[in-house]
Amino acid sequence: MRAPVNREELLLRIQALQFTAVDLGLYLNTHPNDTRALADYNQISAALAQTRAAYEQAFGPLMNFGQSQSRCRWAWVDEPWPWEA
Repeated sequence: MRAPVNREELLLRIQALQFTAVDLGLYLNTHPNDTRALADYNQISAALAQTRAAYEQAFGPLMNFGQSQSRCRWAWVDEPWPWEA
């Protein structure tokens, strides 16, 4: 799979990874001894963290309220909101 190169592709990748992480987490709630699912969950979680970091490096914070740090000045009002992108 090629690396996402723009804002929209990164956001779609983040959404897909988040969905997969939630789905695997729900599965693991009922199948806690499934080591393959746990390995998949850990792999997806790592990919999600890397993709979020890549997005924030290129475009700024994804979340407010202490979830993401801001590199420079407070720029939330300057960027398009997720539903505007």
